[in-house]
Amino acid sequence: MIGKLYLIPTTLGETEPLEVMPLSVKKVVEQIDYYIVENEKSARRFIKKISPKKQQSSLHIMLLDKYAEDIETSKYLDICQQGINVGLLSEAGVPAVADPGATIVKLAHQKNIQVVPLVGPSSILMAMMSSGMNGQNFAFNGYLPIDKGDRKRAVKDLEKLSQDKNQSQIFIETPYRNEKMFADLKAALSPTTYLCIAADITLPSEYIKTMMVKDWKHQQPDLHKKPAIFIIQK
Repeated sequence: MIGKLYLIPTTLGETEPLEVMPLSVKKVVEQIDYYIVENEKSARRFIKKISPKKQQSSLHIMLLDKYAEDIETSKYLDICQQGINVGLLSEAGVPAVADPGATIVKLAHQKNIQVVPLVGPSSILMAMMSSGMNGQNFAFNGYLPIDKGDRKRAVKDLEKLSQDKNQSQIFIETPYRNEKMFADLKAALSPTTYLCIAADITLPSEYIKTMMVKDWKHQQPDLHKKPAIFIIQK
């Protein structure tokens, strides 16, 4: 038997795991000793939190960070040939969505290894669900340009795309730049374009609000260093 690759979700912040994900995730973590992760310290902390009795010394951690070499990561699933299951952990939320884990999932398909996605919190989908915007047709655009001029053009392009295709446009920003992004959106977007801001999803400080840009003009939510999702629809 060939081992499987389990896509294991993690929390979006300091939340008790079983408050935001099913018991099935705990059961899988208890059975798996081999993990591919971005950060060993945070991965071990999550595993300990969801499965306190699991021996940390039994864990085999393979790093998938910016320093990982392709020649090294290409061998991460070789252990599956011995019938051993491997878990892929994201730093926050679900693996392989806005996450480097996609390269490992692609590798699994190339090696004919079964991929098993598990249910857990996804900030992108949860923001879309709660935005009131078009959930039948939407696109995730990742990060917008940092340069002010380039960003303004990107925002206007997304706004036009939203209008032409009746498509919700989702994007993110590095948390410490959120407030600058918010100011740029208010300046660049049409007053009647809808803007949703969803920050700290699943946390006690969760903030989700959708309004026209003209109604956001005098609003200043606290977004500093908070993971946030931005969605626009014209």
